[in-house]
Amino acid sequence: MDKRYEVYCLADRHFYEIPDRLTARAGGTAGGEAALFETARRPVPEGWESARNGDWLHLAPVGEDGRPGAGAPLQGWKIHASATADGAERTAAAVWDYCVARRIPFKFVPAPHLLHLRNNKYATRDTSGKFVTVYPADEEQLHEVLTGLHEIVGGSPGPYILTDLRWHEGPLYVRYGAFARRYCVDARGTLVPAIEDESGTLVPDLRNPTFQTPAWVKLPAFLESHLAARNATTVGDLPYRIEKALHFSNGGGVYRGTDTRDGSTVVLKEARPHAGLAADGADAIARLEREKTALEQLSGLGVAPGVRDWFTLGDHRFLVMDFIEGRPLNSFFGERHPLLTTDPDPAAVADYTAWALRIHRAVEEAVAAVHARGVVFNDLHMFNIMVAPDEESVALIDFEAAAPVTEGGRQIVAHPGFFAPPDRTGTDVDRYALACLRIALFLPVTTLFVIDRGKAADLADIVAEHFPVPRGFLDEAVAEITRDIRPRQAPARPARPERLPSTADWPAAHDSMVRAILASATPGRDDRLFPGDIAQFSEGGGLGLAHGAAGVLYALAEVGAERYEEGEKWLLDHADPAPPGTPLGLYDGLAGVAFALDRLGHTQRALDLTGTVLAEKWQQLTSDLRSGLAGLGLVLDHLARTTGEPHFHERAVEAAQLLADRLTAELADPEGPGRRRAGLMRGATGPALFFLRLYERTGAPALLDLAGTALRADLDRCTTTARGSLEVDEGWRTMPYLGDGSVGIGAVLDDYLAHRPDEEDELAPARDAILTAARSRFYAQPGLMQGRAGMIWHLSRTTAPGATPERLAAQVAALGWYGMPYEGGLAFPGHQMMRLSMDLTTGTAGCLLALGAAQGGDRPARLPFLPPL
Repeated sequence: MDKRYEVYCLADRHFYEIPDRLTARAGGTAGGEAALFETARRPVPEGWESARNGDWLHLAPVGEDGRPGAGAPLQGWKIHASATADGAERTAAAVWDYCVARRIPFKFVPAPHLLHLRNNKYATRDTSGKFVTVYPADEEQLHEVLTGLHEIVGGSPGPYILTDLRWHEGPLYVRYGAFARRYCVDARGTLVPAIEDESGTLVPDLRNPTFQTPAWVKLPAFLESHLAARNATTVGDLPYRIEKALHFSNGGGVYRGTDTRDGSTVVLKEARPHAGLAADGADAIARLEREKTALEQLSGLGVAPGVRDWFTLGDHRFLVMDFIEGRPLNSFFGERHPLLTTDPDPAAVADYTAWALRIHRAVEEAVAAVHARGVVFNDLHMFNIMVAPDEESVALIDFEAAAPVTEGGRQIVAHPGFFAPPDRTGTDVDRYALACLRIALFLPVTTLFVIDRGKAADLADIVAEHFPVPRGFLDEAVAEITRDIRPRQAPARPARPERLPSTADWPAAHDSMVRAILASATPGRDDRLFPGDIAQFSEGGGLGLAHGAAGVLYALAEVGAERYEEGEKWLLDHADPAPPGTPLGLYDGLAGVAFALDRLGHTQRALDLTGTVLAEKWQQLTSDLRSGLAGLGLVLDHLARTTGEPHFHERAVEAAQLLADRLTAELADPEGPGRRRAGLMRGATGPALFFLRLYERTGAPALLDLAGTALRADLDRCTTTARGSLEVDEGWRTMPYLGDGSVGIGAVLDDYLAHRPDEEDELAPARDAILTAARSRFYAQPGLMQGRAGMIWHLSRTTAPGATPERLAAQVAALGWYGMPYEGGLAFPGHQMMRLSMDLTTGTAGCLLALGAAQGGDRPARLPFLPPL
């Protein structure tokens, strides 16, 4: 699970939403959960201006020219202050009073819940702890402010800021970085925050979770002793040799090591003070103490690790535990689940069912034993269940959320697929998770329950259709999952959720999905028009093809929906000008917005936007289709054809030459630097698509040769799985999907073979094995680029033998597994499946386009630059 998504679930029950909306909806008034700090409600001082930007409140003095912050440096040494919930108000007030009196610009996090989110367990480590930022004018003022503020707030508790150097005992920290919002393209072609180097060139402003200074910046002398103090704490004197980091979170790390005294394998779990907060405000140390207490209470039971040691190093607390032999339950799914094949063997299905029922029974027995010792686990899910090597017994790990049975408390930390509703307390929390596990072992999509627990009945029916599971086993699970706050009743099948149209019924599904998409639109907002993936809050203000308005409007146009003129006006207005830092690419940025606007008939605005892109250093973009030269080149070539403008064609040819040169260099050194990605969106397949389309325009045979070379480079990054499917090998997993997997490679391979049929014999085995990847019975998500919808699109388009109407119909029908009701329409969950999404890449618009490609008759919906063969 990507833990970033949990934070975006707090402000809206249907869609991923920025946590700051909690504050906006509370109106900034005192007394509510999302109330602002008192300091944040102060009137703006005379001669100052304030502004909100995300979870920051900025204050800056107005210069003589009337502009806030006029004359302030663009970068330099800045001061951060951390704070706990109890001390935040005092720290904010102290900084306000100090800085306003001296006309020093500053910003701070204005609401308690936003501070909590910055310090919670899965907050990003590069922003954790940063409550206040002060912008001194120079090193002299830096020293003055550090000294002055230390006299006021020095020694106040707060989490350690990992990116910074601590001043004395805190809570003040310093780092060198950007003051103003400037951007540059980094080595991977991504637009990132920037600072100037000694030559005046913009370079990435690195924010790694460890203190470092740019090579050209000298550490001020008054900070040298603080750096020495920071480097004085080491692990050299411990009786443990740390060998591997197993996991990092904002609360600390988990490490596998060896006890040097006896050679035994141990696990060391680290906790940072005031960081890694749970829902109840407990920090990582408090949670680690809970884990120690619970494990000691369970000592000798055989279902939890034993405690070996407990010590403090620096400010950090460590718990040393026995290493549990075995594998986490989730790791068995990819290699064993029968629905991952095209045609499951009935014997394999029966064997898996018996295995899953046996494992569930073992988990139930382990949980019962824990309860008998007076402990509620409170965080049961497939990652926290260790299956023994004999696959007969299990153990539970990660007891930091555990609590005494007698407390009868609510859950404070949970995996989204097993997150109990508020009415469950005490041992009922674990019973709810056990019920979810009954379904998740067969259909691991129980994250849908955080959107609508009524979906449990649908999923149970799907499980019963594909596995010989006793119906009572499933009905009991559904009854437990869907019961409300009233006393539990005898197991019974609950009322079915709202009936949605079948995805196989194209007219009804089309109208229903369009209705849901339009019902979700928020034209009064500036940050996004349609709700989608969390990336829309950091990539181009919700504008782009992948996650923004351009992609949804494009999909609506492709399936023949009635024009949404208010939405088109929103996109036109918000792309003129685009927000600072908007990427330039096809799927993530301005090139894609230009393409969509041209598709909608706004050609002049498309040309204007393309001119904006070409005014940037576009040659430094990555090579890929999503963000880089391949996508931009396709848009340039398209506009050259539709407008007759030779300048665009010249730039497209320039992009092709750059890509050809890079491809040659990569083939000469295939493993360096780093591991190159493969697939349609981020691999060599994107350039291959561009070479193909440019070949079709120019007839230059060298372009077709380059396309073949690029495709073979990506095929070399693929591996054949035990199921016979060819998938992209990412080193730790294989990917079959349209965006970053093998199916995207297969789609462009189809186009290539249409021009080079003489290579059919050589490449047909790869194309057939990719087709196998698109015919699995199960995919974890519905989305276009990383789910079943992409397989539907490919099966509807490919000319590979074996892509039969029956296979396509099966995938179309199975897309309905994930369908959810929204405002009387049919909608689909986005990435991570914890909220609905309407965007093209992850959500309903992409599913709509895929169904339109499969069922659109003589007008099938098309992906950009991938028309029907």
